[in-house]
Amino acid sequence: MGDHIARGEDFEKKAEKKLTGWGLFGSKYEDAADLFDKAGNCFKLAKSWDQAGATYVKLANCHIKLDSKHEAANAYADAAHCYKKSNTKEAISCLEQAVNMFLEIGRLNMSARYYKEIAELYEQEQNLEQAISYYEKAADLFSSEDVTTTANQCKQKVAQFSAQIEKYPRAIEIFEEIARHSVNNNLLKYGVRGHLLNAGICQLCKGDVVAINNALERYQELDPTFSGTRECKLLVDLAAAIDEEDVAKFTDAVKEYDSMTQLDAWRTTLLLRVKETLKAKELEEDDLT
Repeated sequence: MGDHIARGEDFEKKAEKKLTGWGLFGSKYEDAADLFDKAGNCFKLAKSWDQAGATYVKLANCHIKLDSKHEAANAYADAAHCYKKSNTKEAISCLEQAVNMFLEIGRLNMSARYYKEIAELYEQEQNLEQAISYYEKAADLFSSEDVTTTANQCKQKVAQFSAQIEKYPRAIEIFEEIARHSVNNNLLKYGVRGHLLNAGICQLCKGDVVAINNALERYQELDPTFSGTRECKLLVDLAAAIDEEDVAKFTDAVKEYDSMTQLDAWRTTLLLRVKETLKAKELEEDDLT
């Protein structure tokens, strides 16, 4: 490892010397870029991620001087992938630079990929507001490039995180939109019941029984097969339990569904919120009697 670092530092010194020395404008930046690239590679081999990241940023700056935006963007992306292992904040900053350059040269697919990567880093940090913002940007670009499946994955993330921070109307809107776009698509139609279940659970979180029942009618019109699914039965049973303020009935409906199809952590968390609200109402009723 030490040997790789020593070689990397040697290449880096030579590159810096090129930049401060005399030489034709273009050639000195080209020579320095070649040396920074070698230095970055050595630091990567040594797993010295901060040094590697910083070196790739210097490489990006050389490419900017040479007006090679594509190469500069790639160098920023390389820097980000090194920083991802040691410094999330720097990784995000470098990915932002890469995205801006790819947008300038019309590489929308690459920009979308890196927006998604930024969103994933914010997700890891549990910064859901920022994750939502970047998943939205990624979804827009993937949609404009007709990369529908990835666009939908990003939209689902936006919807899930929106629900987690109690922005239920936004979550409902997205889940319903994905379901609408998927219902006539042979590849995507099998996911429709899941999207409608997610939208329905968000409706339950809002606690408006009339809105829930109206939504269920809409979902059955949107997908005529939905009424025969376990997902629909679960939502109908839960809506009835909320209407009757019956915690036991609510719990039984969830248990019955879960015994056949295990509920994931996100759905479980939201259903627990609904149950807690229902319990609180039940206690209120008991206090009043």
